[in-house]
Amino acid sequence: MSVNVPIELGYEFEVRAHYDEVFALLADVPRSVSHFPKVDRLTDLGDGVYQWEMHKVGTAQVHLQTVYASRYASDRARGTVTWTPVPGVGNALVGGSWKIADHKGRSTKCVLKIHGTVDVPLPGLMKPVVGPVVEGEFEQLVEKYIANLIAALGGEVA
Repeated sequence: MSVNVPIELGYEFEVRAHYDEVFALLADVPRSVSHFPKVDRLTDLGDGVYQWEMHKVGTAQVHLQTVYASRYASDRARGTVTWTPVPGVGNALVGGSWKIADHKGRSTKCVLKIHGTVDVPLPGLMKPVVGPVVEGEFEQLVEKYIANLIAALGGEVA
């Protein structure tokens, strides 16, 4: 039995870096993921598909490791990097997008959207407890990822 936890996140921020620099970083999946905390391994499965394996959390006896795969596509002219879940890999389905836009050649606006589900191997009656914990952990990781990207891209525009 497992608990299915939905994830829906959205963020907007503006960085000092030029569009080309921002797009190059976000479209390069391994380089972008290197800024994401607690990734144990990222595996290139070919054809734009990458498998994420997060660090295990919990104790030696009881732990959770989130594993999933997503197919990535980027479009420089549209300023998009998108990823769609690949079913049948791991215990989560994660999709999302980056939308970036040049702001008068001085900065770049970034919009991140993430959606998905994580299956946690616990009885269904644990959902009221487990759901908020999993959502909170995922949100913290994404916020640290964004902070790392902002630092790598010269800081946020005030």
